[in-house]
Amino acid sequence: MPPAVPAPPLRLLLVVPPLTGHLLPARALALAWAARGHEAAWTGPESALRPVLGPDAQVHPTGARVFREQAAGGAAAVRSLWEGFVVPHTRFTLGAVRRAVEQWRPDAVLVDQHSPAGALAAHGAGVPWATFAPSTLEIGDPLGGDRELTAWRDGLLRGLWERAGLPAGEFTDPRFSPGLVLAAGSPALFGLDAVPAHWATVGPLLAPRPGPAFPWDRLDPRRRRVLVTMGTLSAEVAGGFLDRTAAALAELPDVQAIVAAPGGTALPPGAIGLERVPVLELLGRGAVDAVLCHGGMNTVGESLAHGRPLVVAPIRHDQPVTAARLAALGAAVPVDFATATPDELRDALRRALDAPEVRSAAELLGRQLLSCGGPVAAAERLEHFVRAAGRNRTELWSRPL
Repeated sequence: MPPAVPAPPLRLLLVVPPLTGHLLPARALALAWAARGHEAAWTGPESALRPVLGPDAQVHPTGARVFREQAAGGAAAVRSLWEGFVVPHTRFTLGAVRRAVEQWRPDAVLVDQHSPAGALAAHGAGVPWATFAPSTLEIGDPLGGDRELTAWRDGLLRGLWERAGLPAGEFTDPRFSPGLVLAAGSPALFGLDAVPAHWATVGPLLAPRPGPAFPWDRLDPRRRRVLVTMGTLSAEVAGGFLDRTAAALAELPDVQAIVAAPGGTALPPGAIGLERVPVLELLGRGAVDAVLCHGGMNTVGESLAHGRPLVVAPIRHDQPVTAARLAALGAAVPVDFATATPDELRDALRRALDAPEVRSAAELLGRQLLSCGGPVAAAERLEHFVRAAGRNRTELWSRPL
């Protein structure tokens, strides 16, 4: 009997917004995909992708442009996200994404929920596509039953489909592949009692990454430590909040703060302030006892994966949704980003550090998230989907190029 012929490697094209919070979990998945012997390529502006993905990533450039500033919260933030970023970004990149599909000939396209150009290009070329959901924003009912806002968003999606020249009768919501949805969380974190069979909730997608140098010798072994990070996207609006946080921490002499913030930010006594902080390394070394953040899924996933309780001060987008779920599960103490006083922040930090029920809930949710399998499970599920899709259709591309 002749030896079995190994299956050929598969090509995956990743279409992800040029935003760190989306690129980092997608990078972890791409690394796990490559570890299975497959190839990955990306679309996007090299100026944004290279610092996150590194010099060896294969990038099909889309060019770069400046998008409108987005509103800080509520329905206005949802509208500005779609009007000011998702829709114009899709229109701007669709041609380049189509060329990448035609020239690189992927076996499948992985489409971030906020990069509909990937779904439009893949559908038009007859290439299987899977959804990548790195946050809670499009999962469940994050708009809180607002029918007007939902109808408005759905109209934008249909408009993108029609503008791409795709048949109206074939319309598929580009946020949700009918074949596979990879969601970087757990049913509990998404607030779902059950998920469809073609969904995979894979937990946080984490991978080692080069980090900035950190002054480890400045850590005070006599004090507990709180990491304060409000995310890259929100740095321009976080100044006043960080000032109030510094005042709160100044009243906690037994706590040392590690603050990720621009230079010139007010710091409490003994704090370590850096523009960039190696979050995963700090958590992995056990150097952090609690985390104060804006509720972005990357920081939340990293913290919970290491069993650390959180104080969450959501600003916009998925952050209020995630913060509400964490509070309902008892794994975080919520505060109001705009109005929380130093006293309220001090009390929230003290609760996150001292309340055993908050730590226990964070540890439990962290174990649940890790049990979802992470990048390895995501890559395995994706491979099964791509191979099954390949068996169910006529081969589009003739290799080699």
